[in-house]
Amino acid sequence: MKEYDFVVIGGGTGGLTLLYKALQLNKKVALLTSGPIGGTCQNFGCVPSKMLIYPADVIETINSAGNLGIEARITNINFSAIMERMRQSVAQSVQATEDNLKNQANLDYYHSQAHFTGDYTLATGVEQIRGKKIFVATGSRPMVPPIKGLKETGFLDEKTVLRLSDVPESMVFIGGGYIAAEYGHFFSAMGTKVTILQDADRLVPHEEPEISHLLAKELGKRLVVHTDMKVISARKNGKISAVTARDSRTGRESEFPAEKIFVATGRESNADLLKGENSGIETNEKGYIEVNDYLETSKNDIRAFGDAIGRQMFTHAADKEAEIAWHNAIHEKRRKMDFGSVPHAVYTWPQIASVGMTEAHALQNHDILVGKARYSDTVRGMAMRENEGFAKAIVEKETGKILGFHIIGPDAPIIIQEVVNVIARGGAAEEIKESMHIFPSLGDLVTEALGNLQEVREFAGGHA
Repeated sequence: MKEYDFVVIGGGTGGLTLLYKALQLNKKVALLTSGPIGGTCQNFGCVPSKMLIYPADVIETINSAGNLGIEARITNINFSAIMERMRQSVAQSVQATEDNLKNQANLDYYHSQAHFTGDYTLATGVEQIRGKKIFVATGSRPMVPPIKGLKETGFLDEKTVLRLSDVPESMVFIGGGYIAAEYGHFFSAMGTKVTILQDADRLVPHEEPEISHLLAKELGKRLVVHTDMKVISARKNGKISAVTARDSRTGRESEFPAEKIFVATGRESNADLLKGENSGIETNEKGYIEVNDYLETSKNDIRAFGDAIGRQMFTHAADKEAEIAWHNAIHEKRRKMDFGSVPHAVYTWPQIASVGMTEAHALQNHDILVGKARYSDTVRGMAMRENEGFAKAIVEKETGKILGFHIIGPDAPIIIQEVVNVIARGGAAEEIKESMHIFPSLGDLVTEALGNLQEVREFAGGHA
């Protein structure tokens, strides 16, 4: 049985980040992965979806040019070319990563579904191996809800949607989270008649309520959004599929026909495929691997991170977790993972970016100040005629520490980075307010929000 100094299970972004660090030590390293190298982000998630969404952003920019006195029109959208460009770019990137791994000394690359057979022992498909230190980054997969007749419809998910060559005339989304919001924006811009059926009472329910409401208002101008709708069955009749959903408020059932059904109901951990219980690795009730703040599992010298632990399921979070897990594996003084400072973005239209606590969350344990500012409160925002987008700051009253920050509007993921850096340092609002900012720029939105802080004692439900 081969024995390795380090075993990395999972070839996604976090697993590769840690793998390259391990290879620098000139030790014996094994990589085990069953899926395509690069994982969800590179193959099915962040990279391909954003390559599709950018053309959609350009389309919507052109469509809104009239607000600035510019007459413009789109004469053609080559959907198949947009899709093929995405596929070629992904394939080239994956191949480059594969070639790089094959040239690494001291690395054994097992491309198969592995599972634990005993303490620190794994079956790779062709042989069993042991690892002194093991890192689990097995990722996640799209969740398929148990809806009657759904499997027979040939539904799309974030993997299969990338194979499309022809734009669907109509599409119904089951789910109203990040994936539905982004792909709903994309297909609507491509000319598809889009309907989103959300089980919860609002879109992207993890965001601030006023952000969810504005997103629904803006997306509602070009696609149909139904909330509080639980899908109970699906069927296919020739080229047309249909889902039946029940309104949780009235109990009324309605049928929604479409050429394609897109399931966007979330993700679930791949940890069940690993059989971690054979090596003493504990999982929670949802199947995610249990870890502490040091990313240690219940088994000594086995650490886990990324989507497999279900804490902050974003690529940049997995990369940072990989750094922490690696540091704690080779250094005596351990570092904690700060999950509270992980930012995220939703590349819908308008864009969303958030970091830290929501107002409702902060009120549970803090006396807080809340400040808001609209894009139109800034010179740059006025120039863009951006009258709806806004930023919301949540600050601890006693210390001035920034607890959370939330933006909806153009370039939100770029604007928020300044705040992310301060929150990661545990910094206060004064650090940003006292620093020099370029004028005029959209960065003024941050200082405007922090300049409008007012005490809040009770959560009012959120209004823009």
